[in-house]
Amino acid sequence: MRVLLIEDDLKTAAFISKGLKEAGFAVDHVTDGESGLQMASAEPYDAAIVDVMLPKMDGLALIESLRRQEIKTPVIILSAKRSVNDRVKGLQTGSDDYLTKPFAFSELLARVQGLIRRSSGVSEPTSLTVADLSIDLLTREVVREGEKIELQPREFALLEYLMRNQGKVVSKTMIMEHVWNYNFDPQKNVVEARICRLRDKVDKGFGAKLIHTIRGVGYVLKQDS
Repeated sequence: MRVLLIEDDLKTAAFISKGLKEAGFAVDHVTDGESGLQMASAEPYDAAIVDVMLPKMDGLALIESLRRQEIKTPVIILSAKRSVNDRVKGLQTGSDDYLTKPFAFSELLARVQGLIRRSSGVSEPTSLTVADLSIDLLTREVVREGEKIELQPREFALLEYLMRNQGKVVSKTMIMEHVWNYNFDPQKNVVEARICRLRDKVDKGFGAKLIHTIRGVGYVLKQDS
């Protein structure tokens, strides 16, 4: 899952980015409203976290601009303003949630996860299953054939992305966009290496292979017919 963080306070941004990355998210961070609007308009994000008081363009104007462009990325506002009127104004701009500072990271994470689950407009289950493999999106538990599999946060994020797109081929670029940010050299074969590790844990020693390579195209998670 890929999140855009628009926050000019570097200490707060580092705190949020670290927590989201540890939870398996790819995070892009910018420090002003104009840059945030450009990023949100040009790139696909699963959610955006937007501070209200920003240089160059405030968060509410940014959100209003996104909604005028019919960009439906779920947005959670961060603000030090606690009054009911401020929260109402924030939600009326087109944001999906409003969290006042200071906040517990666990609450922010739960709200971001909730926004992503609801963004499709349908009630989404808290677990995903393909054949005899299942993952619990809340407890982050992975089980195959009744055996618990321990995954690192990035491995879990990769498996979640593949399972959300089960039966569909996803390219390396798509995986990099949604599981990593762009702060690494794609020539280092990061995706291939992580797929290999994931296969060792999810496929090796089990009856059927679920993660398949489509040569020259990408990867697909599916049950062989």
